[in-house]
Amino acid sequence: MAPRCFIIRHGETEWSLNGRHTGTTDLALTPNGEKRIEATGKALVGDDRLIVPRKVVHVYVSPRSRAQRTLELLEIGCRERLPWNETRKPEEEEPIRTEAKVQVTEAVREWDYGDYEGLTSRQIREMREARGEALWDIWRDGCPGGESPEDVIQRLDAVIADIRKKYHAPCMNGDGDEGKGDVLIVAHGHILRAFAMRWTGKPLTETALILEAGGVGTLSYEHHNIDEPAIILGGGFVVDS
Repeated sequence: MAPRCFIIRHGETEWSLNGRHTGTTDLALTPNGEKRIEATGKALVGDDRLIVPRKVVHVYVSPRSRAQRTLELLEIGCRERLPWNETRKPEEEEPIRTEAKVQVTEAVREWDYGDYEGLTSRQIREMREARGEALWDIWRDGCPGGESPEDVIQRLDAVIADIRKKYHAPCMNGDGDEGKGDVLIVAHGHILRAFAMRWTGKPLTETALILEAGGVGTLSYEHHNIDEPAIILGGGFVVDS
């Protein structure tokens, strides 16, 4: 099996519930959001599940607490303590299941919405209409006072190149640990949709992808070829012989 990159959107927040653009604002998960992420972890993480912790070699996580809390609740069982916690959970509470390193990085933070932070798409449309401005498309126009699509592409392409060079190419060339090479990215809606497009080398303006709060997407390669990146439709549970 070719190595995979799992893109995981943080769980539900009050602002994701009502559609407000949440970039730099640091919000907690709702109680329902926490429960849903816990259920996702139980369903998708394990030796016979979609995400096999022992096969994960690296985790990229956004600096926002909603993403970090999501990773905690998935309980992948990192040997080292999570960077934002002072101690690791006792092994009887969370058994060690992976040697993966967790890297907190601005490279996978949410799109900087600038002047549109905290606004809904409807509010943005109404505001632009009142000013006589053209219809807004974040994939084409970016955000005034925030990031342009070109800004986002630059930082995401660098992460993708990092993943392929450090983790996926060695795995596919037989230079890495056998059966290992999967990567997790725990981040946000717009940035992960953009990430999936850039994974396949597509312009952001072609996106028709949706990733709901708490959603998990899978990226990999066709024909075990690092030059044939692909988006996997649907997931598969693992059954080792």
